[in-house]
Amino acid sequence: MKKHLFIAFAILFVPLFLQAQATKIEGTWYNDDKTSAIEIKKESDGKYDGKIVWLDEPNENGKPKIDDDNPDPKLATRPIMGLKILNNFKYDSKKERWNDGTIYDPKNGKTYDCYSWFEDGNYNKLYLKGYVAGIKALGRKTEWTKK
Repeated sequence: MKKHLFIAFAILFVPLFLQAQATKIEGTWYNDDKTSAIEIKKESDGKYDGKIVWLDEPNENGKPKIDDDNPDPKLATRPIMGLKILNNFKYDSKKERWNDGTIYDPKNGKTYDCYSWFEDGNYNKLYLKGYVAGIKALGRKTEWTKK
């Protein structure tokens, strides 16, 4: 009987616990140099995306900053404010991190493969590692702080 109760408990509550872990990434985060804030939300497809919602200097030469470092001329005129820079992160409960995402760096106009995680149970610091060509060891790690 106890075994059946334990199994029923696990079936009912383990998915809720895993879902609660996955949503810890949601919220507004300051980037590493606190020059922008990024809001991360779960999308209808279950993946997590993030967009810039605040800039310490939103204007340049009296006009809203644009994505002028983007090599694609069609994208180089879009505003930085509201720009989606995190795309398609999926939570991996076994590794306790969000994988298979990309991060766009408006400072250089490049997009990198990326994954994200928390360390030591501290959910106020979000770590992200962007990398290219599938080589995670050659990537750059950054730390974002919960707003």
